[in-house]
Amino acid sequence: MNFLAHIYLSGNNKKVIIGNFIADGIKGKDYKKYPKEIQTGILLHREIDTFTDAHKTVRQSTKRLHKNYSHYSGVIVDILYDHFLAKNWNAYSTVPLDTYVDKFYDTLKDNFDVLPTRIQKMMPYMIANNWLLSYASIEGIAKVLAGMNRRTQNRSQMNLAIHELETFYKEFENEFTSFFEELIAFANDKLKLLSSQ
Repeated sequence: MNFLAHIYLSGNNKKVIIGNFIADGIKGKDYKKYPKEIQTGILLHREIDTFTDAHKTVRQSTKRLHKNYSHYSGVIVDILYDHFLAKNWNAYSTVPLDTYVDKFYDTLKDNFDVLPTRIQKMMPYMIANNWLLSYASIEGIAKVLAGMNRRTQNRSQMNLAIHELETFYKEFENEFTSFFEELIAFANDKLKLLSSQ
């Protein structure tokens, strides 16, 4: 899953949210350097990734992309799934997406000192271009995929995956909806377990 889903699945604890958000940049046992609630978020992120990567519905989505994008397929599906979460946000939250996203940006600013350097550098671009809110539109996802493609020096051709999104829109959306219900239940259980340890 991509940024929006990870934030959403963290619940309401701001430190857990921060931990989940920064987790990709924290390797191995380095998570132990952080306060307990941030550790919980990092470990939750890892559990979510493991569950997602092994799930048959997600694999169905990635299989559709594999021929053209090889090992980048999983990254693309993460981004496409965030699109469907943002687009259908009202089905998952009573807080409007723009309000939710603004609160998250405030949480980032309030916790700037604990963010890894890479996230500190990325944060101004994320907020200025309102990445999380932009996920709700196909145009926004096209920009995200184009940015990801640039980061791979155009090797991945991920920008072209917008065509598959448009061609198989309903299939991807159905797969997301079915999978996300399971993921919410899984993440809630894991969060309770990790918070109690």
